Amino acid sequence: MKKKLLALSLALAFTSTSGILHAEGSISAGKEKAAACVSCHGDNGNSMVSTFPKLAQQHSSYLIKQLQAFKTGTRKNPMMSAIAMGLTDEDMVNIAAYYATQEVSANQLPVLDEDDDEKPATAEGEKKADANSTIDTIIAQGSDLYRNGDLTREVSACIACHGPFGEGNKPAAFPLLKSQHADYLIKTLTDFKSGARSNNPDNMMHMIAKKMTDEEIKAVSYRISMMK
Repeated sequence: MKKKLLALSLALAFTSTSGILHAEGSISAGKEKAAACVSCHGDNGNSMVSTFPKLAQQHSSYLIKQLQAFKTGTRKNPMMSAIAMGLTDEDMVNIAAYYATQEVSANQLPVLDEDDDEKPATAEGEKKADANSTIDTIIAQGSDLYRNGDLTREVSACIACHGPFGEGNKPAAFPLLKSQHADYLIKTLTDFKSGARSNNPDNMMHMIAKKMTDEEIKAVSYRISMMK
């Protein structure tokens, strides 16, 4: 009897969560509520700060899931948790509906730090050419990893869950990644790798990221940031 009650409770809990994830929200109400998010996430969800994620065009299912995680504490971030605590389920649905209708902005080509450019330059023009060549090489490496993964080390291809153009998967609440800030993506993958972030099904992202080198994380993040 106890087992039946437990199973029923879990089923109701999952049904409730699923209903929230797939509910249709009010875009106008979401826009009004999202006014408090502008300082970090920018107008229309296009953050101007590379360490704060862009929310524009993100799937509503994913945004709701993350806001719920911040509220319950399964995703750790003191600032976002404090904000999410003040949101109702309806607020979350509305905010997510608003951001999902906005268009994500394109990024400029990443600029490498001087330490990343190992080739000495004899002239400013040559230095710039070398830097562009290095960027192209890194993005090409990231593109290969995104599409093909690395079977020898069991690193899954990103394309399997996030699509060929970084469009994600709304029904599965897999996030849209295209045109996201590279710095934010690098931090996110690093957090998954270390275990600092773990709010994903079966800790799947940790299992993938822990097998990636820092160079691979940087390369795939740069590639994704250039997707449009």
